[in-house]
Amino acid sequence: MGESAFLDPGKVIRAAKLHEGMRVADLGAGSGFFTRAAAREVAPKGMVWAVDIQQDILSRIKNLAVLEGLHNVEVVHGDIEKVGGTHLPKEQFDVCIVANVLFAVEDKDALVQEVYRLLRRGGRALVVDWAGSFGGLGPHETHVYTEGTAHDLFNKHGFAYVEPAPAGSYHWGFVVRKKS
Repeated sequence: MGESAFLDPGKVIRAAKLHEGMRVADLGAGSGFFTRAAAREVAPKGMVWAVDIQQDILSRIKNLAVLEGLHNVEVVHGDIEKVGGTHLPKEQFDVCIVANVLFAVEDKDALVQEVYRLLRRGGRALVVDWAGSFGGLGPHETHVYTEGTAHDLFNKHGFAYVEPAPAGSYHWGFVVRKKS
């Protein structure tokens, strides 16, 4: 598999047009790859909050960020499948990252409602997920969430499509904007 074929968080993050000073929430941060890529883009004055329900991975994200000289990362134990479950303040974020979580969450509507709650007017969400199972490399084929279905989900909850995000051969990605 070529380097350009797989997901490159730095390249995908640039599609969200992050810049210095922005406030970003990475929902379902997992490994923290997107958290750290975003932190590099918004430094030194911007901040990134990595939210995940798995408490043990949050300390790993924070430690990796510090080792990389990224002192603009905060970690938050929260539930992205509940409106208000992230424990973050409403309408305070420029960008929310929703990367590789749609296939895994049960309450997708609540997740998108939480994204809407967090974003300021005109704020953007970067949405990325697996395009297929790829013989077990990705999620089980019954859990794959299509790009079209994701478009419909975000549209239903008050978002407008902005543009695609380059997500390699195994993922799809796009940027949406919170409607006023």
